[in-house]
Amino acid sequence: MVIYRLASALRALPPSCGPVRLVGVDGHAGSGKTTFAGQLAAALDGAPVLHLDDIASHEELFGWTGRLLTQVIEPLGRGETARYTPYDWHARRFGPPRPLPPAPVILVEGVGAGRRTLRPFLARLLWMELPHEESWTRGRLRDGAEQRGFWAEWVRAEHAHFTEDPSRPYADLLVAQSQKGYEVLPGPMTPIGPDQRVTHRDGPSAVC
Repeated sequence: MVIYRLASALRALPPSCGPVRLVGVDGHAGSGKTTFAGQLAAALDGAPVLHLDDIASHEELFGWTGRLLTQVIEPLGRGETARYTPYDWHARRFGPPRPLPPAPVILVEGVGAGRRTLRPFLARLLWMELPHEESWTRGRLRDGAEQRGFWAEWVRAEHAHFTEDPSRPYADLLVAQSQKGYEVLPGPMTPIGPDQRVTHRDGPSAVC
Protein backbone atom coordinates (compact mmCIF):
# COMPACT_ATOMS: atom_id res chain seq x y z
CA MET A 1 0.00 0.00 0.00
CA VAL A 2 1.01 3.59 -0.58
CA ILE A 3 1.03 4.46 3.10
CA TYR A 4 3.58 1.73 3.89
CA ARG A 5 5.87 2.86 1.09
CA LEU A 6 5.57 6.40 2.37
CA ALA A 7 6.45 5.20 5.87
CA SER A 8 9.52 3.42 4.51
CA ALA A 9 10.62 6.57 2.69
CA LEU A 10 10.20 8.67 5.83
CA ARG A 11 12.29 6.25 7.90
CA ALA A 12 15.12 6.63 5.38
CA LEU A 13 15.32 10.42 5.75
CA PRO A 14 18.09 12.04 7.79
CA PRO A 15 17.03 13.32 11.24
CA SER A 16 15.73 16.88 11.25
CA CYS A 17 15.42 17.71 14.96
CA GLY A 18 18.13 16.13 17.06
CA PRO A 19 17.77 12.36 16.51
CA VAL A 20 14.14 12.72 15.34
CA ARG A 21 12.62 12.90 11.88
CA LEU A 22 9.77 15.35 12.42
CA VAL A 23 7.06 15.03 9.78
CA GLY A 24 4.41 17.73 9.55
CA VAL A 25 0.86 16.85 8.45
CA ASP A 26 -0.91 20.11 7.64
CA GLY A 27 -4.13 21.07 5.90
CA HIS A 28 -7.41 22.82 6.50
CA ALA A 29 -9.55 21.90 9.49
CA GLY A 30 -11.69 18.92 8.52
CA SER A 31 -9.34 17.74 5.74
CA GLY A 32 -8.61 14.37 7.35
CA LYS A 33 -5.24 15.08 8.97
CA THR A 34 -5.90 13.16 12.18
CA THR A 35 -7.17 10.03 10.43
CA PHE A 36 -4.29 10.01 7.95
CA ALA A 37 -1.70 10.68 10.65
CA GLY A 38 -3.08 7.79 12.68
CA GLN A 39 -2.78 5.39 9.75
CA LEU A 40 0.69 6.64 8.90
CA ALA A 41 1.75 6.27 12.54
CA ALA A 42 0.55 2.66 12.50
CA ALA A 43 2.55 2.02 9.33
CA LEU A 44 5.54 3.46 11.19
CA ASP A 45 5.11 0.80 13.90
CA GLY A 46 3.37 3.11 16.34
CA ALA A 47 5.24 6.35 15.77
CA PRO A 48 4.18 9.11 18.19
CA VAL A 49 1.70 11.70 16.92
CA LEU A 50 1.73 15.19 18.40
CA HIS A 51 -1.69 16.77 17.81
CA LEU A 52 -1.48 20.54 17.59
CA ASP A 53 -4.97 20.70 19.10
CA ASP A 54 -3.14 19.85 22.33
CA ILE A 55 -0.84 22.85 21.90
CA ALA A 56 -3.40 25.44 20.78
CA SER A 57 -6.11 26.90 23.02
CA HIS A 58 -9.25 29.02 22.79
CA GLU A 59 -7.18 32.12 23.47
CA GLU A 60 -4.36 31.11 21.10
CA LEU A 61 -5.81 29.33 18.09
CA PHE A 62 -2.60 30.02 16.18
CA GLY A 63 -0.41 31.90 18.64
CA TRP A 64 1.20 28.80 20.11
CA THR A 65 4.56 28.75 18.32
CA GLY A 66 6.60 29.74 21.38
CA ARG A 67 4.98 27.06 23.54
CA LEU A 68 5.66 24.37 20.93
CA LEU A 69 9.28 25.42 20.53
CA THR A 70 9.91 25.52 24.28
CA GLN A 71 8.02 22.40 25.29
CA VAL A 72 8.68 20.14 22.30
CA ILE A 73 11.11 21.25 19.61
CA GLU A 74 13.99 22.40 21.79
CA PRO A 75 14.08 19.31 24.06
CA LEU A 76 13.82 16.93 21.10
CA GLY A 77 16.59 18.87 19.37
CA ARG A 78 18.81 18.07 22.36
CA GLY A 79 17.82 14.42 22.24
CA GLU A 80 15.77 14.79 25.43
CA THR A 81 12.21 13.81 26.27
CA ALA A 82 9.82 16.66 25.54
CA ARG A 83 7.10 17.49 28.06
CA TYR A 84 4.09 19.45 26.84
CA THR A 85 0.91 20.46 28.63
CA PRO A 86 -2.10 19.34 26.54
CA TYR A 87 -5.05 21.72 26.40
CA ASP A 88 -8.48 20.52 27.51
CA TRP A 89 -10.97 22.13 25.12
CA HIS A 90 -13.93 21.34 27.39
CA ALA A 91 -12.42 22.49 30.68
CA ARG A 92 -10.63 25.35 28.86
CA ARG A 93 -7.35 24.83 30.69
CA PHE A 94 -4.00 23.11 30.22
CA GLY A 95 -3.48 19.74 31.87
CA PRO A 96 -0.47 18.09 33.51
CA PRO A 97 2.71 17.61 31.44
CA ARG A 98 2.73 14.72 28.99
CA PRO A 99 6.06 13.13 27.98
CA LEU A 100 7.11 12.81 24.35
CA PRO A 101 10.38 10.84 24.13
CA PRO A 102 12.58 11.08 21.03
CA ALA A 103 11.65 8.50 18.38
CA PRO A 104 12.95 7.78 14.88
CA VAL A 105 9.85 9.49 13.40
CA ILE A 106 7.38 11.79 15.15
CA LEU A 107 4.33 13.13 13.32
CA VAL A 108 3.20 16.68 14.04
CA GLU A 109 -0.44 16.87 12.98
CA GLY A 110 -2.64 19.93 12.83
CA VAL A 111 -3.45 23.19 11.10
CA GLY A 112 -0.24 25.19 11.02
CA ALA A 113 2.17 22.23 11.23
CA GLY A 114 3.96 23.69 8.22
CA ARG A 115 4.27 27.26 9.46
CA ARG A 116 7.52 29.03 8.63
CA THR A 117 8.91 28.82 12.17
CA LEU A 118 8.58 25.02 12.21
CA ARG A 119 9.68 24.18 8.67
CA PRO A 120 13.43 24.21 9.49
CA PHE A 121 12.81 21.35 11.96
CA LEU A 122 10.75 19.17 9.60
CA ALA A 123 12.15 16.27 7.62
CA ARG A 124 9.05 16.38 5.39
CA LEU A 125 5.91 18.47 5.16
CA LEU A 126 2.74 16.73 3.97
CA TRP A 127 -0.34 18.71 2.95
CA MET A 128 -3.84 17.20 2.92
CA GLU A 129 -5.11 18.16 -0.52
CA LEU A 130 -8.74 19.11 0.08
CA PRO A 131 -10.21 22.57 -0.68
CA HIS A 132 -10.96 24.70 2.35
CA GLU A 133 -14.72 24.93 1.81
CA GLU A 134 -15.05 21.15 1.52
CA SER A 135 -12.80 20.66 4.54
CA TRP A 136 -14.72 23.14 6.66
CA THR A 137 -18.06 21.60 5.64
CA ARG A 138 -16.81 18.18 6.74
CA GLY A 139 -15.55 19.65 10.00
CA ARG A 140 -18.86 21.37 10.76
CA LEU A 141 -20.78 18.16 10.11
CA ARG A 142 -18.38 16.25 12.34
CA ASP A 143 -18.64 18.66 15.27
CA GLY A 144 -22.39 19.34 15.12
CA ALA A 145 -24.54 22.40 15.68
CA GLU A 146 -23.27 23.03 19.21
CA GLN A 147 -19.88 24.03 17.76
CA ARG A 148 -21.32 26.44 15.17
CA GLY A 149 -20.10 29.54 17.01
CA PHE A 150 -16.62 28.12 17.43
CA TRP A 151 -16.43 27.23 13.75
CA ALA A 152 -17.32 30.78 12.72
CA GLU A 153 -14.40 32.05 14.80
CA TRP A 154 -12.12 29.26 13.59
CA VAL A 155 -12.74 29.89 9.88
CA ARG A 156 -11.78 33.55 10.26
CA ALA A 157 -8.66 32.65 12.23
CA GLU A 158 -7.56 29.90 9.85
CA HIS A 159 -8.09 32.09 6.80
CA ALA A 160 -6.01 34.86 8.39
CA HIS A 161 -3.28 32.40 9.37
CA PHE A 162 -2.85 30.84 5.93
CA THR A 163 -3.04 34.25 4.27
CA GLU A 164 -0.10 35.46 6.34
CA ASP A 165 1.78 32.15 6.69
CA PRO A 166 0.77 29.61 4.03
CA SER A 167 1.91 25.99 4.27
CA ARG A 168 0.86 24.39 0.99
CA PRO A 169 3.46 26.18 -1.20
CA TYR A 170 6.17 24.57 0.93
CA ALA A 171 4.75 21.05 1.05
CA ASP A 172 7.00 18.22 -0.07
CA LEU A 173 4.05 15.93 -0.73
CA LEU A 174 0.31 16.33 -1.26
CA VAL A 175 -2.01 13.71 0.23
CA ALA A 176 -5.46 13.19 -1.28
CA GLN A 177 -8.10 10.65 -0.35
CA SER A 178 -9.17 8.28 -3.10
CA GLN A 179 -11.75 5.52 -3.33
CA LYS A 180 -9.05 2.96 -2.53
CA GLY A 181 -7.26 4.91 0.20
CA TYR A 182 -4.82 7.73 -0.42
CA GLU A 183 -2.90 9.26 -3.28
CA VAL A 184 0.47 10.82 -2.44
CA LEU A 185 1.61 13.30 -5.06
CA PRO A 186 4.63 15.57 -5.40
CA GLY A 187 4.16 18.90 -3.67
CA PRO A 188 5.34 22.35 -4.74
CA MET A 189 8.70 21.80 -3.01
CA THR A 190 9.41 18.42 -4.67
CA PRO A 191 11.56 18.60 -7.80
CA ILE A 192 10.64 15.81 -10.22
CA GLY A 193 13.31 14.32 -12.42
CA PRO A 194 13.65 11.14 -14.50
CA ASP A 195 15.61 9.46 -11.70
CA GLN A 196 12.95 10.08 -9.03
CA ARG A 197 10.00 7.89 -8.10
CA VAL A 198 6.93 9.36 -6.45
CA THR A 199 4.01 7.62 -4.82
CA HIS A 200 0.92 8.04 -6.96
CA ARG A 201 -1.94 5.92 -5.62
CA ASP A 202 -2.95 2.74 -3.86
CA GLY A 203 -2.72 -0.36 -5.97
CA PRO A 204 -0.12 -2.63 -7.55
CA SER A 205 1.28 0.08 -9.83
CA ALA A 206 1.99 2.56 -7.04
CA VAL A 207 5.65 3.36 -6.47
CA CYS A 208 7.53 5.48 -4.01
